[in-house]
Amino acid sequence: MQFAYTILYVNDVKQSLAFYEKAFGMRTRFLHESGDYGELETGGTALAFSSRALMRQLGKEVSNSDPHHPSFEIALVSEDVAAAVRTAVDAGATLMQAPKEMPWGQTIAYVADLDGVLVEICTSMQA
Repeated sequence: MQFAYTILYVNDVKQSLAFYEKAFGMRTRFLHESGDYGELETGGTALAFSSRALMRQLGKEVSNSDPHHPSFEIALVSEDVAAAVRTAVDAGATLMQAPKEMPWGQTIAYVADLDGVLVEICTSMQA
């Protein structure tokens, strides 16, 4: 088996794709004509978005993301975490934790996207 994608449930797929492009430099790979599903080009594994409205049509009631009580996070690697955080905040992200060097040598910071999804911005883990 191969991990293919993660889907985030959002209010507005097109708006979320545009935010991720501006905040994190990703590019839209696909946006369905309905506007209810889209994917970003992120490498081997896609980051996908589905509207909450579509999920309701499919009989699923999804909960809202809460960056203060997350059930998951996505992590994006950057060599300049501070600059990446500034770009994300300028694009509309909410700063949750300023960049901080961890005891194991990795620098991490947290922002929340427009729908409250917790996004870790970090340097690569060193072996």
